Amino acid sequence: MTRKPLDGIRILELGNIVAAPFAGKILAEFGAEVIKVEEPTNGDPLRNWRVMDKDTSVWWYVQGRNKKSITVNMREKQGQDIVKTLIGKVDVVLENFKPGTLEKWGLGFEEMQKINPSIILTRISGYGQTGPYKEKPGFGSVAEAIGGLRYLTGYPELPPVRVGIALGDMVAGLYAVIGTLMSLRARDEDSEKKGQVVDVALYESVFSLLEGILPEYDLTGHVRERTGTTLPGIAPSNTYLCADGKHVVIGGNGDKIFQRLMTAIGREDLANDSNYGSNQGRADDVTFIDATIEEWTKQHSLKEVQRILDEVSVPVGPIYGIQEIVEDEHYKARDMLCEVELPNGGKVLVPGIVPKLSGTPGGIEWNGPTLGEHNEEIYTEFMKFSIEDFKRLKEQGVV
Repeated sequence: MTRKPLDGIRILELGNIVAAPFAGKILAEFGAEVIKVEEPTNGDPLRNWRVMDKDTSVWWYVQGRNKKSITVNMREKQGQDIVKTLIGKVDVVLENFKPGTLEKWGLGFEEMQKINPSIILTRISGYGQTGPYKEKPGFGSVAEAIGGLRYLTGYPELPPVRVGIALGDMVAGLYAVIGTLMSLRARDEDSEKKGQVVDVALYESVFSLLEGILPEYDLTGHVRERTGTTLPGIAPSNTYLCADGKHVVIGGNGDKIFQRLMTAIGREDLANDSNYGSNQGRADDVTFIDATIEEWTKQHSLKEVQRILDEVSVPVGPIYGIQEIVEDEHYKARDMLCEVELPNGGKVLVPGIVPKLSGTPGGIEWNGPTLGEHNEEIYTEFMKFSIEDFKRLKEQGVV
């Protein structure tokens, strides 16, 4: 079996739904042993979200892949004791509860350190573990709003719109992975092997994506507004209508790229115009430039536009829905459409692994497990509970 970069790292995942489990999924794909703790009755709510395969969400098969599922009632003292035992045996605890929840259960970082001084606690919450908003409930949708992203999304004459996925949650999940890996590195380089807390706030994760908007405002008072399909101050970069009614995205905002683009569409005069030799000059006259480009795209089909601009190395692409993604040869060649087996014997496509590592690649070992599928393995083999104790905990509803 190919070695994976996180082989030997053990992670206890306490979170639900999107942000923390998304981080756990990535870590599991690259070799970490992720033990996911779920509430005994229904488990992670994501198991019942959106499109279902019989009684299980197909999203769960992706979000839970490569993880081991155990059930623990963390609201009960015995359940908390089980988690404490596990804390002593893992490298990382990953959670996304409301701040204070773990502390209420006697599972805060100070308690964890008493059990395992090397533990890394990666925490994802709406507003972080400190500050006046820390106790407010926080969802990714709200974080996208207060983090500044929603204000910029859509057209100026219409209310702000959302991206059609849980973007805020997943960006926070990526930061959780980054923070966890950096903390593991720091711990391993520390002579005392001390752990630390990784504090990821959903709103901050979104806010970090806002390019130069903050210094622009601070220096000039300029507030960047919604601009529809354009990218403010970057020109040309827009969506254009083609002759067959389809739309194409063209990025001609590099100086040399702009020259090639204008030459390809028969506007050598603009390609050689010194006023358009830099981005600022083009941005000042972006309405005219966009109109000129669309005048040309409207004379050609989407495929023709792609072919012509591909030949002169101008960034160009169609706007894909999921059907076009599934049919695309590049997605297939990059192993981004992976077929896995379902519990009922059928098969389904799931997204492949990102990023690609040449020497120690990640992989899909199994789909999201059934609720408590690994109870017996973890409790009796890993934690060394007797069969009798295991059965007793089941009967008492602790696991």
